[in-house]
Amino acid sequence: MKQYLAYTDEVSKALSENRPVVALESTIISHGLPYPENVEMAKKVEKIIRDHGAVPATIGIMDGKVKIGLTEDELEQFATSENVHKVSRRDFAHVIAQKEMGATTVAGTMIAAELAGIKVFATGGIGGVHREGEVTWDVSADLQELAQTNVAVVCAGAKSILDIGRTLEYLETHGVPVIGYQTDTFPSFYSRESQFGVDYQIDQPEDVVKMLQTKWELGLNGGAVVANPVPEESALDFNEMETIIQEALQQAKEQNITGKDVTPFILSKVKTLTEGKSLETNLALVYHNAEVAAKIAF
Repeated sequence: MKQYLAYTDEVSKALSENRPVVALESTIISHGLPYPENVEMAKKVEKIIRDHGAVPATIGIMDGKVKIGLTEDELEQFATSENVHKVSRRDFAHVIAQKEMGATTVAGTMIAAELAGIKVFATGGIGGVHREGEVTWDVSADLQELAQTNVAVVCAGAKSILDIGRTLEYLETHGVPVIGYQTDTFPSFYSRESQFGVDYQIDQPEDVVKMLQTKWELGLNGGAVVANPVPEESALDFNEMETIIQEALQQAKEQNITGKDVTPFILSKVKTLTEGKSLETNLALVYHNAEVAAKIAF
């Protein structure tokens, strides 16, 4: 396995000294934001994690290796390169064998983090069951990864374009605990609330750590969701966002947008319909998740 992993000196030293490390995805850099906002965001997230006492490990695939931590030059490459693959579980072997460039999704980052011995991962929002998923069977690989991979994911809930109720049902079926960090309501990405609750509200970082350690010491494999609402000053109104998302979904239907093209289409429409506010909210929640992940990393 070691032949496929490459660490920055900072991450390698932290892991060898049993210091807290937080995994970060690279898809948000390569596919989530335009340049130069993407690299600025990536650097700010890493700084937040360092400022709160942990070491960031942004994960990506280059030159036949899974990079556990990226240098500034490598971050720049992920931010500017074209034809970067989005890498989930199914894509690892091909991208590594062909020595192509790959940005890891939530599922992909969880896999790499577990291989590297990193227990906590900060992202924006997890994927889930898509609306009308009972017809399309469109279910994110993130959920299956959470069912089997021992990494806690700090997120602002599931992306609000998804079917949150069915997403939570899937997680329950597969025994994935959903922790509400200082909340008893499952957040809906852009908004602090939804129609759904969490399994457990935990208010202190050390109590989250204790629960995660107990889970894995008991041999209860699989991840955990640490649902961390977007800060109040950056949150968007739940009902207003639901109206906008429904409009975007209707436009996708009318234009016959299907499969993997649906999510980027809808997110683009949401950004337009909110006059850019959704992007500001997205950045705010990513930064907040990085801070909380640094506090619970172990």
